[in-house]
Amino acid sequence: MPEQHQSRGDTRRVQIIGEALRTFATNGYRDAALSEIAERCGLTVPGLLHYFPNKEALLAAVLDQYDQIDLQRLTFLFDASGPQALRWLVQLAEYYQRRPWLSRLFAVLTGEAVTANHPAHAWIVSRYRHLTIRLGQTLEKGKIDGAVRADVDSAAVARQALAMMDCLQLQWLLDPESVDMPAAFGRYIDTLIVAIAK
Repeated sequence: MPEQHQSRGDTRRVQIIGEALRTFATNGYRDAALSEIAERCGLTVPGLLHYFPNKEALLAAVLDQYDQIDLQRLTFLFDASGPQALRWLVQLAEYYQRRPWLSRLFAVLTGEAVTANHPAHAWIVSRYRHLTIRLGQTLEKGKIDGAVRADVDSAAVARQALAMMDCLQLQWLLDPESVDMPAAFGRYIDTLIVAIAK
C-alpha cells in the first residue's frame, strides 16, 4: 500500500512539473500563477503546495527536468570531437524544433533571468558556462585529431556557435513560418567548420 501511495505521488509530481513547464514557457516565471498550474492538474493551490512548497521550488524541479532532457542529448555531443561535435549541435536544434515548449521555456527564462535576483539566474549562467567549456573541449580534441587548426580560439568558437543557435531559436519562436532554425543553423555550422579546418 505505501508503494502504491508513493507511485501515485510520483505520478502527480510528474504531472505538476509538466504543467508548470508549459505555464512557465507561456507566461514566464514572474507571471505564472500557481492557481493556474494547480487547476490544470485538477488540484487546489494547497494541494499543489503539498508536493512543492512554493513557486521557486517548482521552478527548480522544472529546471532539473530540463537538465535531465539536455543530458540525454548532450552526452553524444560531449563524446564527439571537433566538427562532429558542431554537427551534433544541428541535431540538437532539430530536436528542440520538434519540442517548441522546451525552446520557449529556455528563451523566456533566459530573458527574465538577466536580472540577478531571478531564481533561474544562476542556472542560466552556469548552463552557458558549462556548455561553452564542454564544447570548447571537443574543439580542442579536434586539434589533436588534426581536424581543427591549432590557432583556433576554441572557447570563442564555442561561444559563437551557441550564440548563433540561441539567436536563431529566438527568431524561429517569434516567426516560425519564416525561419527554419535547423536548416539556417546547419548552413552556419557548415561555414564554421570550413573556417576552422586545418
